[in-house]
Amino acid sequence: MVTASGTRIRWDDLPVHVRHRVEEIIGGGPVVEAQSQAGGFSPGTADRVRTSSGRRAFVKAVTPAINIESAAMARQELRITASLPPEAPVPRVLSGFDDGDWVVLVLEDVEGVHPRTPWVQEEIDAAATTLRDLARALTPAPLPGLPAATDLLAADFAAWELLAAAPPTDFDPWARQHLGALHASAQRGLTALAGGETLAHADIRADNILVRPDGRMIIVDWPWGCLAPAWLDSVLLAINVIVHGGDPGPLLDGVDHDDAVGVISGYTAFFQHRSRQPPPPGLPTVRAFQRFQGDALLPWLRSALTAATTPEPSPNE
Repeated sequence: MVTASGTRIRWDDLPVHVRHRVEEIIGGGPVVEAQSQAGGFSPGTADRVRTSSGRRAFVKAVTPAINIESAAMARQELRITASLPPEAPVPRVLSGFDDGDWVVLVLEDVEGVHPRTPWVQEEIDAAATTLRDLARALTPAPLPGLPAATDLLAADFAAWELLAAAPPTDFDPWARQHLGALHASAQRGLTALAGGETLAHADIRADNILVRPDGRMIIVDWPWGCLAPAWLDSVLLAINVIVHGGDPGPLLDGVDHDDAVGVISGYTAFFQHRSRQPPPPGLPTVRAFQRFQGDALLPWLRSALTAATTPEPSPNE
């Protein structure tokens, strides 16, 4: 199994002036303990810190000198996270800043652990409930000017055409033979995402969820927030359940079957194509994780699309 983790800098790697400004935000003296968190692919910091007085916070910081895209994502995450309403199951924002060189978010340090993978039924059910609550809290979207999911995903969902134009030598034989159906399904999924009014997280995975000691779930890491139907995040977490093992049924309940299959086909196209590209600067492990997901989704897609094209037997057969 390939995990969703990259190579990060740590709290001690931050410039002194950045650390001092964060300490002023948290209050309670200098930071005396910092525990780096391994999940996610940003090359920036993700540290649980404690000051000398015992105050705690979660600090994320990145500079475009490491990765320009990661810095842009951090700016977007700072903007989105600050707009999330208090009733949403998300971390509380303490503060943040962008000094041109460093983008920094200072968040509530949520006590919790990631859901177990392979997924267990209890946590799948809890996640399905949490995502319904999240969608209600974020409909209509509390922030203007968000990109539409269709704009963000149009090129990614068209990747079956790129794979058809130059099929990889190690490409799955079934996928090679059914590229037309896979592309058509992905385009249906893209069409289904149009017109949504919900602020969707759009990057839901187990490593972006924390389970509190009382069982409540908190959704973290918001750089990809966009306008989408209320069900998008549930389908995306279903992808994570399919990839790591478990029953995605509770997450797909109430979602049009063909729409859900189409979205999953679109993301599979993205994973299959992008995983074969050179790694971006500062993100050496992301391609292996994309390939892991793309290969894990193909058997599910094969079953879903085969079932959709297999005629029902007549009562006389």
